[in-house]
Amino acid sequence: MIPLSELEKSVREGLAYLKAQEDVEEGEVYVAANGVLLARLNYTSHIPCNGVEEPKSVENYGVGVQAVFKADGEKLRRIGFGSETSDISVEGVKSALEKARRGAVADPEFYTLARPTAEQRKLKSYHDPRVLDIRDADLVDAGWRVVNGALRVFQTSEPLGNLVERPEKLGELGLIVSGDVTILQERMAVASYAMPEVQTDESAAIMSFITSMVEREGSKGSGYEATTRLDGFTDEAGREAALAAIATIGGVRLPSGDYRVVFGRQATMEIMHYIVLPGLSTGMFYAVGSPFMGQMGQQVASAKFNIHDDGGAPGLVGSKGITCEGLPTGRTDLIKDGKLVGLLSNHYETQRLLSDPKGKEKLGVDPKANASAFVPRSGFRFARGGGRHFDAQPGIHPTNILLPGEVESTESMCRLVGDGIYIGRIWYTYPVNGLRAGDFTGTVVGDSYIIRDGKLAEPLKPNTLRINENIRNVLNGVIGVSKEGKPTLVWAADEIVYAPEMAVEKVRLDSIGEYMETL
Repeated sequence: MIPLSELEKSVREGLAYLKAQEDVEEGEVYVAANGVLLARLNYTSHIPCNGVEEPKSVENYGVGVQAVFKADGEKLRRIGFGSETSDISVEGVKSALEKARRGAVADPEFYTLARPTAEQRKLKSYHDPRVLDIRDADLVDAGWRVVNGALRVFQTSEPLGNLVERPEKLGELGLIVSGDVTILQERMAVASYAMPEVQTDESAAIMSFITSMVEREGSKGSGYEATTRLDGFTDEAGREAALAAIATIGGVRLPSGDYRVVFGRQATMEIMHYIVLPGLSTGMFYAVGSPFMGQMGQQVASAKFNIHDDGGAPGLVGSKGITCEGLPTGRTDLIKDGKLVGLLSNHYETQRLLSDPKGKEKLGVDPKANASAFVPRSGFRFARGGGRHFDAQPGIHPTNILLPGEVESTESMCRLVGDGIYIGRIWYTYPVNGLRAGDFTGTVVGDSYIIRDGKLAEPLKPNTLRINENIRNVLNGVIGVSKEGKPTLVWAADEIVYAPEMAVEKVRLDSIGEYMETL
């Protein structure tokens, strides 16, 4: 990857070039370099395979320029954005600026580019340099570590041994370990007229998401791991997936109905990422699209439900030193003791909501009197499933999502429910009737069990139940949240949800017809 010092030099020289342009009122130069390393895992006991497929890598770098062009006669000032791929020289900045100039438009809702907040940067030199400079052999080794972790579980499992005549016949069960090990490497630099001192940041993470199956028995399980340190990466994802696949052999079906539910960590993550978090941003409130419209400061969930984002927390996988607007990251409380207390934001959306004549109606409180609820700590240029991309403008993105609770263990969560269902993994989770309505759906696909007398009992057959609920009902029905949150991955997203288990009083589940199980 390009050294951080070169990115810093590029921004400094680029900003000097912008300041020499007579028609530019204010501008910003952003330079980024990203690396994504991938080891695809595919072990099948009954089909010839490589176990760890050929590792791949993608690297991109370039410059993005955002410029505000001065008013000319009767014309309003205009704002434009342009980028140049694989060129961070002054010539690249010139090209990006010309694209910004050609595409510039008047935006009556734009006020300024990012301005300093009263907050200070918390994190510097916070990620493992070995992940930023990893060797090919280390990536392959990480892949095999995960596969071998799953295989050791399969080979020593008593339940699997009971399903075959002899140990050498174990492979006939159709054992599958699939998924990937992904390493994300990010470097960036940014400066603007309002913040001329070049700000830099670099981060890296190593992640794995695994699905294991015992195909003959129709069972599957999942496992995941995320860390910032190379020496902290283990075989946990493989072991966890294999254990879950074994535990869900012999799954049963259940009829449609309202059930008490414990959502496992992956299921909690899916609901937060696809349903809750999109409604907790200033952009969604401005667009009148949140299920929480007009409820700032009001009760929107059970008093046992808390959620906040903290991009400046030391040691967490999604932490960043600064946003892609050059502003400090930090903690934003979103829902506290069930009350809506804050929103994720970037500078543009904060300014837009503060100046919105309908802002009080949308929030339920005066925006200017409550500006501390949406400080711009979430302006990132995340795109394409990983990285801070030079050719994207800052959106609103979480970093580390935390949901602190008080319940000690899975056993304690099950005792809270008494009789119900443990839903470990869901997929294809999405809003129905638009996000504001709050209705959503998702399919129960694995790692799930009946809860009977406060204990896990028979496993559920995958793909036989579908959630059809309203997020307001779910949040208001929370009766317990586990104390420990585990970093849980969202496919093709940059934030990390430190997901707990979450017990809910009532969730509507509908039985899926048998013909759907094969899809």
